[in-house]
Amino acid sequence: MTMPDVGTLSLSRETPGYRLRQHIRYRMPLYLIIPSFLVALFVILSPLYQLLNYSVHDTNRFGMIKGFAGLEHFVTVFEDPLFIDALWRTGIWTLGVVGGTILISIPVAAILNRPFAGRGLARTIIMLPWAVSLPMTALVWKWGLDSQSGMLNHSLMQLGIIRENIVWLSDPVMAFSVEIFVGILVSIPFTVTIFLGGLAAIPHDLYSAAKIDGASLWEQFRRITLPLLRPFINIAVVLNIIYVFNSFPIIWIMTRGGPSNSTEILVTYLYEQAFIYGKISEASAVSVIMLAILLVFVVFYARMVMKNESKH
Repeated sequence: MTMPDVGTLSLSRETPGYRLRQHIRYRMPLYLIIPSFLVALFVILSPLYQLLNYSVHDTNRFGMIKGFAGLEHFVTVFEDPLFIDALWRTGIWTLGVVGGTILISIPVAAILNRPFAGRGLARTIIMLPWAVSLPMTALVWKWGLDSQSGMLNHSLMQLGIIRENIVWLSDPVMAFSVEIFVGILVSIPFTVTIFLGGLAAIPHDLYSAAKIDGASLWEQFRRITLPLLRPFINIAVVLNIIYVFNSFPIIWIMTRGGPSNSTEILVTYLYEQAFIYGKISEASAVSVIMLAILLVFVVFYARMVMKNESKH
């Protein structure tokens, strides 16, 4: 095979269409993703535009726009005491579920990452709730916590722990606490999966060196596992907060925000405004406020994480 000399190569670069072919060759991947990017942009921005449009217009219960209202619906929402209560309760719900999930998932993932007999079965049991839909899980817990025929009261009575049935879902504090507990349980499988991925990426040589230096299991966890797992903890915190903040099935199916709106959070308040009372504009205003809260949180958290990482 005859190799072209330098003169031939320099001549070929001067041939007509050479620059165009090179441009297409290197830019083709970008051109190929442009249609997908435009479709994704439309899918994201179109509902957002509709949401903002509804929130600043008067609408009937079928969503037909009647006239411009400005920020009137935002003012109406903030003047509603139920919205303010739901706003505070959403903060407690999100922090309770996400905080409890992270605290439980880290040691669970650390245990499941270590070799022991039956580890595969243990991992399957931990991940099993993930295979069940969230509405079905909430429905089962609602049946199990029924004050008269629930399995939990019956089991506690059989064990002699309680002498009379506990009204789990009729007391405001008890009902909200139980819902946070259920929220933690259903969030653990996803979070443990993230942490198992992070733990698998930590080199075992670090633990072997730490054992030679006489480090205890707690010292290995505190000085090796926790620092190297921090990026995965940040991912789990952000994803869980976005997911839990917008979580609807658990509270709606178990108590429908009751008793007396005592377990209502923003997403159930939004649902009632839109689909029970037919206040589409107020519901859109609540959606915009929820979106703004999440955006502010994500930006603040991302800046805080980047600042901490730059210090290290």
